[in-house]
Amino acid sequence: MSATPSIDTRTAPYAALLLRVSLGALLLAHGLLLKVSTFGLAGTAGYFQSIGYPAFFAYLVILGEIGGGLALLLGLWTRWISLLLLPILIGATLQHAGNGWLFTAKGGGWEFPVFWTVTLVVQALLGDGAYALRPGVLFGRIARIGGPVTQAR
Repeated sequence: MSATPSIDTRTAPYAALLLRVSLGALLLAHGLLLKVSTFGLAGTAGYFQSIGYPAFFAYLVILGEIGGGLALLLGLWTRWISLLLLPILIGATLQHAGNGWLFTAKGGGWEFPVFWTVTLVVQALLGDGAYALRPGVLFGRIARIGGPVTQAR
């Protein structure tokens, strides 16, 4: 068994891309389709109040899921967005912890929020991956020369 990790540097950026796009799509769907389209803003805020949170938290979660999902899809601030989304998923885990493991349990289980939390940590550790829009490139502060991103002179 080798002491050094075996990471294929040719495919790792695409693995990070696949994870980033999957997380982004799921977050966007969860925020936009479930919370906004299905329950509505007022319904989601009412639910948050019914479980003891201020209604304002619902709007923060919706903004986090939709905005964070879009940012991840595009590859903008991937590490930071992944870390900033952790409190939402930790909160979801805590909310569902008493319901049991499986999502099919009454009130939903905690396995999906825990898995989602772990994948956000993995994404933060991996970084953007391939085909990410890097804000520095977009705003002219960094020039992309060849492969790695370098500071513009």
